[in-house]
Amino acid sequence: MTDITMPRINEPAPDFTAKTTHGTKSLADYRGKWLILFSHPADFTPVCTTEFIGFARHADEFSAMNTELLGLSIDSNYAHIAWVRSIEASFGVKIPFPIIEDISMQVATAYGMVHPGASDTQAVRATFFIDPDGMLRAMVYYPMSNGRSIAEFVRLMRALQVADANKVATPEGWQPGEDVIVPPPQTADAADARADEGYDYVDWYFSKKALPA
Repeated sequence: MTDITMPRINEPAPDFTAKTTHGTKSLADYRGKWLILFSHPADFTPVCTTEFIGFARHADEFSAMNTELLGLSIDSNYAHIAWVRSIEASFGVKIPFPIIEDISMQVATAYGMVHPGASDTQAVRATFFIDPDGMLRAMVYYPMSNGRSIAEFVRLMRALQVADANKVATPEGWQPGEDVIVPPPQTADAADARADEGYDYVDWYFSKKALPA
């Protein structure tokens, strides 16, 4: 069985410097911004094409959240350039973000993007959310057969930033404007007092509140 190096949430994201369709990029280039690094199995494939179109169509929303996009596949830079030109010609969508050339598989290996059970030569649909301090905050893996929901990544990025800014958690399916979850008390005395603290109280461990508009 082949060992796979897997990055871990709330630890530093693996460092990289790589050739891309927008010149050489390194993890340090994104310091101070959020980064979504995502891999796809191969250029000129239909599911990947729909995902790139989805990322492109949501690019302005990500930008408004101080978030950069960076794609990757184990293809050459020439293949990437030809593919994005084909997408623009065939679908009328311009791909505004860089794509890493990873023929050596160094970045894909560091991020655990290659799963031998799926393929020894292609990256699965892996997505990594990296915060402005270079910490890995979320990971999402999809099989090669099914496309990701880019709208869900927009939602998750908003939820991560709201949670950080307000020291709260967000419930299932949370959307902007909805109540957030207050961290549960850490002592028995604090649990006794929770009901009288003015939150939308259900039980000592479960309370919600509205955020300022």
